[in-house]
Amino acid sequence: MTMTGGRHRISRRTKIATLGAALVVTAGSVVVLTASGGDDAASADGVDKSQFVDITTVQPNVKAVKKQRQASRGTFTVSCGRNENGHFNSDNFIAQPGVAHGAQHLHDYVGNLSTNAESTNQSLLAAGTTCRNGDKSTYFWPVLRIDKGDAEVANPVDPQAQAQQEQQKAADEQIKEEPRVQCPDVASKIDEEVPEEAQPQVDEALAQVEQVTEDAEKRLPGSTAVDAEVLGPLTEQRKQALDRLTQAVAKPGVQPVDFGALAPCAIKQPDQPSPIGDGSENSEKEDPADAQAGAHADHANELPGNLGEIQRPEKVELTFRGSPVGKVRAMPKFLRVLYGDAKVSTNGPANARASWTCTGFEDKVQLQTYVICPEGSKVKRLHDFPSCWDGRNTDSANHRTHIVYPDPATGKCARGFKAVPQLRISLTYDIPRDVQVNGQYAVDSFPQESHNPFSDHDDFANVMNQRIMNRLVWCVNRGKTCRE
Repeated sequence: MTMTGGRHRISRRTKIATLGAALVVTAGSVVVLTASGGDDAASADGVDKSQFVDITTVQPNVKAVKKQRQASRGTFTVSCGRNENGHFNSDNFIAQPGVAHGAQHLHDYVGNLSTNAESTNQSLLAAGTTCRNGDKSTYFWPVLRIDKGDAEVANPVDPQAQAQQEQQKAADEQIKEEPRVQCPDVASKIDEEVPEEAQPQVDEALAQVEQVTEDAEKRLPGSTAVDAEVLGPLTEQRKQALDRLTQAVAKPGVQPVDFGALAPCAIKQPDQPSPIGDGSENSEKEDPADAQAGAHADHANELPGNLGEIQRPEKVELTFRGSPVGKVRAMPKFLRVLYGDAKVSTNGPANARASWTCTGFEDKVQLQTYVICPEGSKVKRLHDFPSCWDGRNTDSANHRTHIVYPDPATGKCARGFKAVPQLRISLTYDIPRDVQVNGQYAVDSFPQESHNPFSDHDDFANVMNQRIMNRLVWCVNRGKTCRE
């Protein structure tokens, strides 16, 4: 996104008093404010310099679980860019569905192009993506900013991005008002151990399942007899493909899973629960106070503290890894997963995670402080997501109990949970060292968090098609290093 537009200066006292002018986010448009004045100009608004630590003074504190013989040692990295298209908003459709600016801080997005407060499974599925391999998943985290306390206002406007955002909003609204085809997930039901020789047939069957389902979705709007014209043919076509899948993964002497039982689909009507019981309806209702705060934030995020120049990561890595104790199985489509806690001062430290480190010092990760890196090293955020899934739900009331972390000492999932690939998001920033030393960079946050590094967090919703997810699991379980 090109940074263009008018500039002027504004005093720190003025910017603290002017709530509504703090940050304006539209499609492709970000008003960036940093300001002058006051004795505290050496540090970012709301950030105490005592929250910064020299990484070279920290003792190594990362202990990896020892891998067992059956560990899944591979990795699968998805290339989705660095948000070059300027996809920012202060929404969170997972924690605050339908609430514009419900996050009250700005998010940086890669992957799905449509993600906003109104996003649903179907709108995400219908959108484009920045991911090179076609992964439509959405990955988003709070932006990092530099605020030197004496800078300028930049008001960039990207008319093309604005037009695209309006078009996407209209498309999302239309999708919300239409019935959709909904089918059981297949990839997450496949056993961890698929014979290598069967992999091509599995890929082919999953690709066929995806294709016939997409074709049925296209036929639905013009159909006058849904059962005969859409669901009947779809069930038959899916069963043919799934019967081939059953044969491909069958093992001698073992009762095969009947994947054909997953053939029937249903029609999801607008504003109705999921007809196939995938747990996607188990989402938390927004807090009334948060909903009210979001409802009044039509033109800004209303946070005078979230100021400064947004720092696009120099490098974004989205890597899925295995389990140290065994094989992993596929995530279900539309699985929601959270990392960290954006409201740690309210909720307590139980879900907070250590995020802050420097390149070359990844064996030292800080929980409650930002980092000062030596020359030649760069600021880095490491976000390791939970990876033990309950095997049933794609979401839960608190967005956490359906997918949890393995035991930190053993790497094992609790009874009743299944290991799925663990997502690690690595974000590397080129922050000048004097800015680090002066405590002038900070993460966006809710107002009560005051940029506390403890509140760093990240969000992921899986919208990979069945074939990509199957490749991911194959790479991880076979010890391959795959990049797409």
